[in-house]
Amino acid sequence: MLCAACEPWEWGVLRAGVWHLRKQVRQRLSEERGTLRKEAGLRIALCYPSPYPVGMSSLGFQTVYREIHAHQGATAERVFLPDSVGAYRSARCPLFSYEGERLPGDFEVIAFSISYELEITGVFEILDLCGIPLLREERSGRYPLVIAGGPLTYANPLPLAPFVDLIILGEAEGLIHEFLDAAAAMPRRALLEHLAGLPGFYVPGLSGCLPPLGKAEDRMLPARSQIITRDSVLSSMFLIEPERGCSRGCAYCVMRRTTNGGMRLVPPETVLSHIPDDARRVGLVGAAVTDHPGIKEVVRAIVKGGREVGISSLRAERLDEELVGLLARGGYRTLTTASDGASQRLRDMVGRRTDEKDLIRAAQLARQFKLERLKLYQLVGLPGETVGDIEELMHLALDLSSIVALSLAVSPFVAKRNTPLDGSRFESIPSLQEKLARLRVGLRGKVDVRPASVRWAWVEYMLSQGDENAGRAAMDAWKAGGRLAAWQRALKERGVKPGVRGPAPARWRKAPGDPGSPMPEIEGV
Repeated sequence: MLCAACEPWEWGVLRAGVWHLRKQVRQRLSEERGTLRKEAGLRIALCYPSPYPVGMSSLGFQTVYREIHAHQGATAERVFLPDSVGAYRSARCPLFSYEGERLPGDFEVIAFSISYELEITGVFEILDLCGIPLLREERSGRYPLVIAGGPLTYANPLPLAPFVDLIILGEAEGLIHEFLDAAAAMPRRALLEHLAGLPGFYVPGLSGCLPPLGKAEDRMLPARSQIITRDSVLSSMFLIEPERGCSRGCAYCVMRRTTNGGMRLVPPETVLSHIPDDARRVGLVGAAVTDHPGIKEVVRAIVKGGREVGISSLRAERLDEELVGLLARGGYRTLTTASDGASQRLRDMVGRRTDEKDLIRAAQLARQFKLERLKLYQLVGLPGETVGDIEELMHLALDLSSIVALSLAVSPFVAKRNTPLDGSRFESIPSLQEKLARLRVGLRGKVDVRPASVRWAWVEYMLSQGDENAGRAAMDAWKAGGRLAAWQRALKERGVKPGVRGPAPARWRKAPGDPGSPMPEIEGV
C-alpha cells in the first residue's frame, strides 16, 4: 500500500503503475463474452494460481465459476496470478478481483483451482499479495476461509493441507453447491466440522484420512466454457466436454477407469446444443475424447457449421481417414497424439493400447491430408526402461519423420499417487539427461525434439509423492527465491525424501492388475 513517507515523484510513479495494472484488467474484461456479475450474501474470490491466459483455458475453473453464480446465495469474482508479480510489488498494488476490483481479503471465501503440483507457488504468491498469512495455523477468523480443489485432488492434495482450511476432492459441480449451502448456514468452525465427515471434503486437522473423490451427477454434464476471450492459451475457443473420465487403465494416469468409474458419455445432440451460435472455434476436452462412439458426428456438425475444431486427446488407434479429414477441414495444422512408452514393451507394460503401426498410420494420415506435422508426446524414465528402449524410440521417430515432419515432446515420467505406479522411483537426473541428449543428437536435423526440464520434473515428483511436510518445504523454497537450489535445500532441511512417507490412504493403494493418460493441451488449430 502507499505510505505518507513517499516522495511526490514516487507517488506519481506508483500511481502510474497501479493505473497500468488496472487498465490491463479492464481491457481484458472488455474483450470477454459471457462474464457474470451478481451481488449476493456469500462472496467467493475464485483464484487461479497461474496467469489469466492459462486460467481462462481451464474448463474446470470456468465451470465452477458458473456453478457458483447459479447458486442463489453466492457470487464469484475471479483472481489470477499476475502476469508479472514484480510489477504488482513495484507498484505496491494489492491484488484485486477482475469483476469488481475488490481485494480478495474482503471476500468471505478464497477458493483456489489447482491443476498440478508446481502451481503451489502460485497459491503462495496470491495469498502474499493479498496480505493473508500462508499457513492455516497463522490465520485468525478475521481472514477469509481458504479452500482448494481442481485436477490436483485426483492425485495428491496433501502438500496443500498446511495452507488451506478445506480441500474439495474430485468433481466439484455438485460439491460446490453442497459447500455453499452449508457455508451460508453455519459459522466457520461448525461448517468445517460438518464437512469433515462428508464424502468429497477433506478438512486438514479434522478429517482422519482422505475421503472418496466427489462425482458429479450426470445431469450436470457437460462441463463447458462460460467466458470466451481471445486472451487465453486457447484463443477465442469455446471448450466443452463430450465425455467425463476414461475407460482405459494406463498405469501412470490418475484419470484411468478405476479413479472415475469409467467413461460417462454426453449424447452428441446434447454437446452440440450447448455450443453458442457465435463460437467460431470449438475445443472438445476430455481424457479420451476420441473414445466417444459419437465423436465423428460431433466433429462433422462443427465443421459443417464452418467452425474450427480442436480435440484435447487424439488416440492414434482411433484415427482414420474420415476423422482426420474432418479435422483438416476444421483447421488442423498439426496432428497431435501420444505414445508415452519409448518401446512397444513399455507401452504394453503400462497398458497403453497404442502400437507402432498406429503411430505410423497417424503419420500417413497427416501427410495424406496435407497437415504440416505430427506431434508426439512421449514419456522417458518409466520403470525398467533401458537404453534399448530409447534406441527403439529413435528408430520409430526417424521412420515417422520420413513420412511427415515430426515434433517429439519428451517429458520425464513422474509417478503420481492414486495410480498403480505410485511409489515408483524417479530416474536419476544425470541418467535422464543422458537419454535426452542421446535423443537430441540421434535425431538432430530430422526431428524437432522438445524436452521438458528434468530438474523441475524432479521437483514435481517430490511434491507428487510427498505429504504436508513437502508443502512446507515448497513454502520455504518459494520464500528463498524459488530457484532449483532453494528447492533442493528446502526439501533436504525438511527431511523430504523420495519413498519416505506414511502409509497411503486406502484410496491410494494399488489395485492388482490395474495397469488414463495425461491430457495433452488442445493443438492442431
